[in-house]
Amino acid sequence: MNPLVLPSIGLVFWTSIAFICLLIILRKFAWKPILGAIHEREQSIDEALNKAELAKQEMTRLTSQNQDLMQQARAERDEILKEAKTLKDGILNEAKKQAQVEGAKLIEKAKIEIENQKKAALAEVKDQVSSLSLEIAERVLRTQLDDKTKQEALVANLLKDVELN
Repeated sequence: MNPLVLPSIGLVFWTSIAFICLLIILRKFAWKPILGAIHEREQSIDEALNKAELAKQEMTRLTSQNQDLMQQARAERDEILKEAKTLKDGILNEAKKQAQVEGAKLIEKAKIEIENQKKAALAEVKDQVSSLSLEIAERVLRTQLDDKTKQEALVANLLKDVELN
């Protein structure tokens, strides 16, 4: 058989000694710095994860706060629009009432003015009728007073006219 396949006791002993020395040297000089670097890397990853979680929580809080502010702004906008509409409706109603009152006053004033003018016109017509009547009566009387029979006939006609009216 091959001597490489069947190791001798001396070879196993020196190989074990060399391996143990290598482990001691690695442990003293390389293992601690490697483990320290791994530990540092682990801590930096943990810190980064913690910071990311805090940032996520802050983003969630800010998003929630932003939504609350938006809802509040919408509610204020709706309230302002509602107040403006109420104010507009009140102003329109007040203007309509004032216009109706003014219109009623103008109509009443016009009715009074028409009535006054009507009375004045009637008074003027009555004056003209009475003056014309007096003139006619005067002329008729002058012509009729000359004869007594004509006077009696005139009085009878006048009495008939007065009874008819």
